[in-house]
Amino acid sequence: MALPIEDYALVGDRRGGALIGLNGSVDWLCLPRFDSGACFAGLLGTDEHGHWQLCPVGEYDVRRRYVEASAVLETTFTTATGEVTLIDAMPRGDGRSDLVRRVTGVRGTVRMHHEWMVRLDYGAIVPWVRRQTLHGEAVITAIGGPDRLVLRGPRLPRAHDHRHVDDFDVAAGDVLTFSTTWLPSYAPLEGIGPPDEGIEESVRDDVRWSERCRDDVPQSDLVRRSLLTLRLLTDSDTGGIVAAPTTSLPEDPGGERNWDYRFCWLRDAALTISALIRAGHVDEAGLWRGWLLRAVAGDPDDLQIMYAVDGGRRLTEQTLPHLPGYAGSTPVRIGNGAALQRQLDVLGEVMIALERTRQATGHADRDAWAVQRALVDHLADTWRRKDHGLWEIRGPQQRFTHSQAMVWAAFDRAVRAVEDFDLDGDVDRWRTLRDRVRAEVLEQGYDAERNTFVQYYGSTEVDAALLVLGQIGIVAGDDPRMLGTIEAVERDLLRDGLLLRYRTQSGVDGLSGDEHPFLACSFWLVSAYAGAGRLEDAEALFARLCALTNDVGLLSEEYDAGGRRMVGNFPQAFSHLTLVHAAIDLAEART
Repeated sequence: MALPIEDYALVGDRRGGALIGLNGSVDWLCLPRFDSGACFAGLLGTDEHGHWQLCPVGEYDVRRRYVEASAVLETTFTTATGEVTLIDAMPRGDGRSDLVRRVTGVRGTVRMHHEWMVRLDYGAIVPWVRRQTLHGEAVITAIGGPDRLVLRGPRLPRAHDHRHVDDFDVAAGDVLTFSTTWLPSYAPLEGIGPPDEGIEESVRDDVRWSERCRDDVPQSDLVRRSLLTLRLLTDSDTGGIVAAPTTSLPEDPGGERNWDYRFCWLRDAALTISALIRAGHVDEAGLWRGWLLRAVAGDPDDLQIMYAVDGGRRLTEQTLPHLPGYAGSTPVRIGNGAALQRQLDVLGEVMIALERTRQATGHADRDAWAVQRALVDHLADTWRRKDHGLWEIRGPQQRFTHSQAMVWAAFDRAVRAVEDFDLDGDVDRWRTLRDRVRAEVLEQGYDAERNTFVQYYGSTEVDAALLVLGQIGIVAGDDPRMLGTIEAVERDLLRDGLLLRYRTQSGVDGLSGDEHPFLACSFWLVSAYAGAGRLEDAEALFARLCALTNDVGLLSEEYDAGGRRMVGNFPQAFSHLTLVHAAIDLAEART
């Protein structure tokens, strides 16, 4: 049975990722890519849908940490008879996908339980499993369709009731290393070569990268962990940045708000790049920029809001009825129909990220600018359309105030590019449109009677996304209209001290059920407080939000304060990138 979401930790190789529970069970793993079919899918069902567990037999105490500033996980199990550590890592080999698990005896003797149960294609396929010999070593292979998994180790479990199990003793000083390797089912088994542990090199690589993170921010260790998590969610080959490594972890347990986040939203990726640049990691922008140019190539009218990790466009949404869902939450979805939505804010976030890249590097990529110019010119013809907004509502389209403000940001950053970097473009038209959009936002997106910006033109509702208007510069952070908006958001959207995205009771999203406070929105409120000069409020809220991370510093999409539990996909890039931005906004406001 799946654990509470906060009981999981993420390890990955920047192509795929595994969620590992406090009980030593790998309950989610997609290989070889984030958006591949899961080979261990117990997270969305039961153990019968696939898991890989290493833990003591009987009762034990557990604590865990990431090794130094790395993505290598160390879990320590203590029993009445001794203590062992379990190291989990996914080394970054050339084209290989391995999950390596090393058990080390620390003191005494501990009886360990080992269970390896592969279920391919999200738990739907019981594979053909057999023992084979590889380079003179006994291995277990599991084949189904296009996938083959190979289990190696000094002591292999035995077949029992459609799974492989073993109990064995680990004494002080014993070291046993197991690995599961993915390769195509049609590839020669001998082609995978010797086991690739790579644990120490993974730690060294992460530590070297982490040393470049700025540390003049509050909660610098959590900021570094958030940056490492964002790095883990960035495909090292393609540059695509996934929103989360999971699908269908519910926003409302038992409800229908269950979505697949294993794709690359232009918005989330752009905001991630902005966070990395602000934190001192400029090189990552080039990798993502290359992905962006490949993904959006073609007619600007065909621009999607999200793409596959490799830039693919077909993200057809479907349900998996064989999976009972996390905490009984159905349907379980793969693919995401929101890929075909119109969300006018996306180009604004992309233009802001690319402007940060130009400022950080001191030069402009003219190939990238050609694409940006085409997209801005297309926006100039289409900006008055209604859209689905950044929350991907499945109700009627509206003219969302946040979307129109980000349209302003797109034109504004395009004008700056021409003025500051001598790039070519229809700057006179862009300036005119920038001024026209701003005037319209300030008139139609603002309720003078309530002194607040509103969710969409003609609405009386507010939306947490309105908090970013001061951050992008369409109005100042301490403008009276922003101060009034902050107060309206506090009044209408705070629940247990944390922010909802909007009031679901308004029916704007066309979905049934409720949801819990969205953590990114609360981090936006921290930044809004800082911009408004409410530093004490900003610091207090930031401290509370940081206290919601789990024992290894990870955040989900939402938080149920009443139930004191995480909900939604995990770990969530949006939560971690807004943590980074909020920390930097706080640091800058202090000075």
